[in-house]
Amino acid sequence: MEIRIAQIGDAESIREIYNNEVTSGTATFDLTPRTLEEQREWLSERSGAHVVLIAESQGEVIGFGSLSRYQRRPAYSTTVEDSVYVRPDKQGQGVGLSILDALIEKASEHGFHTVIARISGESDGSIATHTKAGFKEVGRERETGRKFGRWLDVVVMQRFVDSS
Repeated sequence: MEIRIAQIGDAESIREIYNNEVTSGTATFDLTPRTLEEQREWLSERSGAHVVLIAESQGEVIGFGSLSRYQRRPAYSTTVEDSVYVRPDKQGQGVGLSILDALIEKASEHGFHTVIARISGESDGSIATHTKAGFKEVGRERETGRKFGRWLDVVVMQRFVDSS
């Protein structure tokens, strides 16, 4: 498996993985699948410190992750939020942890102080992956999302990436 920076040509593979969670999972609270054009726009808006990484195996994209701005206000500029998605047939094989470790490394390289993860309370695998990567649960937002006719909690996890 190779972890690399995403290219615009990866948009369709990213879209397929993401839209699977939109239509059948709770890893995202999006309700409408992305079009290819929307996915390309999303990818084009991310560069430099707000990176998108791809996990690739045998020429196939099997997962992706990103670092995004946490909040728009300037005082939050040293904090980023991570997102990690893995193809269903590759989950539970360490792909997500490899992506997350690489994202943490990128966050450190770019001088961020902390990484926040906001995870569906139903995503036990993602919570476990973040725990393995050194994240700690710092809060739980009760019933803040509604998908598939049920209320969903959000688990907030945090990891510091520098000592300043």
